[in-house]
Amino acid sequence: MHKNLDAIKNSESSPKVIKNLFSENEIKRLLDLYNSLPVEINNKRQNIIKKKWADKFEVELQREYINKLKSLIGNFAMDNPKTKEGFNSLGLFQESFAPVNLHVDTGFDFEKIIYKQTLLPLSSEGETIIFKNKFYGCSTTFSLDPEELRAKGFNKRSSEHIEIYNKKPFDKNIHKDYLKHENIDNLQGMEVDMIYEWKLGEILIFDRTSLHCSSNNIKNKKIGFTTLTIKI
Repeated sequence: MHKNLDAIKNSESSPKVIKNLFSENEIKRLLDLYNSLPVEINNKRQNIIKKKWADKFEVELQREYINKLKSLIGNFAMDNPKTKEGFNSLGLFQESFAPVNLHVDTGFDFEKIIYKQTLLPLSSEGETIIFKNKFYGCSTTFSLDPEELRAKGFNKRSSEHIEIYNKKPFDKNIHKDYLKHENIDNLQGMEVDMIYEWKLGEILIFDRTSLHCSSNNIKNKKIGFTTLTIKI
């Protein structure tokens, strides 16, 4: 459990989408950067390719990105895992061919005041579901599937969310339209805060304590860039 709960909760807010933040040229530069970066993880089980933006690449573009983010959320520090070579990372590019399941990106250092998470779409295909439900433990993927619970990865695997939230059945229509990849019983007690349909030039900002996942509506693939921050 994170220790600075009052400070964390005081900084929480509803998810928001900032429109027209990035130009077509900036999106192109980010995609060119993505294509030039080395692969960090090729997770064939989840069908995701991950690349980290190490701080030695495109320094000026990093500065532009950070300045835009500071204008939106104030002072912060980045809190992204280092690359496998040990370089600091601005964030994570993910090229996804399948939906990502229910999880939370709260990190593993309970002394930090975790803050906002961002998603910058680099494809027009993609949807992200943000739930009102909050979690104050470590980064966790939530599942009832025994195989998933045994899986090894960066996140802890757990079904503890079922006992934390009320067991109200999840909305069947939302499940059918967006979340068929999830066992509906795994969504007991979940309440949708936002269904975000990706658009180029925008950025989605939400609390790191918010449970979230992809929708099942992926025809081909989607590419996005995510960052994690802490309060300073």
